[in-house]
Amino acid sequence: MSQATLDLRSPAAQAIRRRAIVSCAVGNFFELFDFVLYGFFAVPISQAFFPAGNDTLALINTFITFGVGFLFRPLGAVILGAYGDRHGRRAALVVTIGLMAAATGFTGLIPTYSQVGLLAPLLLLICRCGQGFSTGGEWGGAAAFLVEYSEPGKRGLTGSWQQFSTQIGATGASLSAYLLASNLAPDVFNSWGWRIPFVFGFLLGPIGYYLRTKVAETPVFEANAEKQAISHAPLREALSSHGTKIAQAFFLSIIGIVANYVMIVFMPTYAVKTLHINGGDALLSATLANVVVMVLTPFMGALSDKVGRRPMIGACGILYLIAGYPLYLLVGNGTFQTLLIAQLIVACIQSLYTGTIPVILSEMFPTRVRYTALSLSYGFSVAIFGGFAPFVASWLIATSGSPLSPAYLVMAAGAASAVAIWTMKECMNDPLE
Repeated sequence: MSQATLDLRSPAAQAIRRRAIVSCAVGNFFELFDFVLYGFFAVPISQAFFPAGNDTLALINTFITFGVGFLFRPLGAVILGAYGDRHGRRAALVVTIGLMAAATGFTGLIPTYSQVGLLAPLLLLICRCGQGFSTGGEWGGAAAFLVEYSEPGKRGLTGSWQQFSTQIGATGASLSAYLLASNLAPDVFNSWGWRIPFVFGFLLGPIGYYLRTKVAETPVFEANAEKQAISHAPLREALSSHGTKIAQAFFLSIIGIVANYVMIVFMPTYAVKTLHINGGDALLSATLANVVVMVLTPFMGALSDKVGRRPMIGACGILYLIAGYPLYLLVGNGTFQTLLIAQLIVACIQSLYTGTIPVILSEMFPTRVRYTALSLSYGFSVAIFGGFAPFVASWLIATSGSPLSPAYLVMAAGAASAVAIWTMKECMNDPLE
């Protein structure tokens, strides 16, 4: 039986589906592991790779470098997405895993500014751009890959494993940061201890590469290939035939992206620099929040198979619109307990998004351009609203003098996504093609 005629409910399909989930999980792990680590280690990274003397400027430069890497996500989405639509999801995902592992590992090996001068921030920028380029193709490819392997009626659950594994990466990053910050002397942690997780992440690359080469192409893509229905210009076709849906996907993606980078990734730096909370406590709070998101994500994916995709993302947007300011007020009390309560509430709201976003974007587009279209919409959304979110949050606090100002970013994102989801139709029961 060829992949194209495979019964997705059969035991053989279930075994293949499990291998597909595991192979995707390793690459998805890298996506947030690297970016969350960078966000959590912003302070020691700024001290290592930028001139001493102005800590605030060094931190802002660190977040700018963080954001510039995100600008390469749309480029990766365009190039790797088109490659995946023409040559298959697996072929593109094999490329992304190697690029992500290399960018993660080399970040931990760059010499400091005091050792090599301006070459240090330049090498850091190259690693960030490489990471952004590869993750631009990783996210959409993994989402399409899993959803196309899904058993009918369980696309939400199967697709949610993509975000589950990225949350493993986020949890692993925050746990690593917490353990290192809590068990190493501050001078050791700031000088070289922060590098350990980056180098460790590189070691997972060969494992992910091996697993992805052993998984067959999705039945949906192979069926298209057998019918000679492969798009030869997926980017042009996606923009010309599905431009409205790409815009909708772009806007509905905003809320989860902004909330993650402002309410979870940026929060430890905010807690330490603005609220003067102990760094270990701030990282512990973020770790526990990521654990909650991770655990709830597959349940939310399964729930979306029952109630639909639009109610899940819509509820997420409205809740952040309503709760963004009160949550920052709560965090502003300046204690570990209030920080933890706020981040656990964020985690519950965020899981509405993580459990649903892979499947809702995949269902919006036909197989011919699915990889390109969803990578493009999500990649541009992350580049604009995710990569620079910590920088904008820092800038807002510095210019307005109000520690509550980042809440307005979250509220605006919630409103944008709620409007976008209101304009869409439900695709839960539609066939993938």
